[in-house]
Amino acid sequence: MRTRPVTISLALLALVAAGCGGGGGSGASSSSGGGGMKSSGSVAVRSSDLGNILVDGSGRTVYLFEKDRGTRSECSGACAKAWPPVTVSGRPTGGGGASAKLLGTTKRSDGAVQVTYAGHPVYRFSGDSRPGDVKGQGSKAFGAEWYVLDATGKKVEKKSKPSSGGGYGYGY
Repeated sequence: MRTRPVTISLALLALVAAGCGGGGGSGASSSSGGGGMKSSGSVAVRSSDLGNILVDGSGRTVYLFEKDRGTRSECSGACAKAWPPVTVSGRPTGGGGASAKLLGTTKRSDGAVQVTYAGHPVYRFSGDSRPGDVKGQGSKAFGAEWYVLDATGKKVEKKSKPSSGGGYGYGY
């Protein structure tokens, strides 16, 4: 009988299709109400297509949001789901080229403590699927642009090389 192999193939295809769907989340759990991802609080510098950029302790690229005013985050709700704030339970640390003097924290409206670098609250991008990804670079979403930071805390304006998996529609 040929129906059994066809049925198994269709079932596998359905499982693969279900695994490819989803909302573009990071897969990491959040322990703060704002969608932030608790980290070790360490920040380092890593070489990328954009030059030397700031990453968290897991090697994930961190971004600044141009709508933020000083250390006050303007990203919450749906914004914080697409751009999870980097939060910490203690004092952040700098390593691997990052300046400990530029690290700080700010209290978010949801009570979580967010890491800042050179006075900018920092975020990850849910569309970055692995360490070193910079898919959020230059994105305009939630009322302003998002940029990777360099080791001095300045925004990197260079555009990243196009990837085949881009096109995230987070421009709410």
